[in-house]
Amino acid sequence: MHVGLGLPVTDPVTLPEWAERAEAGPFTTLGLLDRLVYDNPEPLVTLAVLAGATRRIRLQTEVLLPPLRETALLAKQAATLDLLSGGRFVLGAGVGGRADDHAAAGTDLRTRGRRMDEQLAVLRRLWSGEPYGEGAGPIGPAPARAGGPELLIGGFQPRALARVARWGDGFINAAPPSWAGRLFDLVRTSWKEHGREGAPRLVAQVSVAVGDDSVIEDARSAMGAYYASTGRAAYMVEGMRTTPAGIREAIAQFADLGADEVMLYCWGRDPGQAGRLADLL
Repeated sequence: MHVGLGLPVTDPVTLPEWAERAEAGPFTTLGLLDRLVYDNPEPLVTLAVLAGATRRIRLQTEVLLPPLRETALLAKQAATLDLLSGGRFVLGAGVGGRADDHAAAGTDLRTRGRRMDEQLAVLRRLWSGEPYGEGAGPIGPAPARAGGPELLIGGFQPRALARVARWGDGFINAAPPSWAGRLFDLVRTSWKEHGREGAPRLVAQVSVAVGDDSVIEDARSAMGAYYASTGRAAYMVEGMRTTPAGIREAIAQFADLGADEVMLYCWGRDPGQAGRLADLL
């Protein structure tokens, strides 16, 4: 079981320190969320900075929202980050569902799923070196990994889960262990139905905070603010694990379900949490 570290977004200037601490510990991946109308750092730009501050650890979006972006430029950005990081970039992607993000991007919330399906097909073509289309040739640079960076798909509905087998290399699960088993099974079934070889990579997320009361309260406040517009803030905050026993339990539960990696998502700003989480692992 691999364990990654999800990065907080409320204090971007500390993220290189988080990355250096994570690189020195047992963590396999750094994760960063994506929003447009929110006070978070843009993930591709930020992960590019963190790629320069690290040498070993993977860099993952959790999840980037392609429907908010122009497809050809996204293909170029992702390939560039993958190449310059030595193949350490992992593109976690999802459709998103915040109306304000789509309003600011000038995209249609109602057709975001269809748009992402079209985008994923184009991304795969461009990363394989094929021309963009009539009047436009290939878009380089070639990514470090043939066919493009590792692509993980997030979502909850059957149509979203089917994208894993159609276009992806694996699944990012944001649901608790009580839901995750069913989602993992649906992804595995779809993978076989599409004739894919091997097995999809399964990645889970657990929101955590470790430290004194001020650290935990800071994390709860940040998480509550992020989910305030969804009407589910209290439920999401309630699910945060704040004790070593609780964090170990969540990791074990996902291991039992067959997850390949668990991302411990930190909402609080204190970089010392990286060391505390390393110790409890």
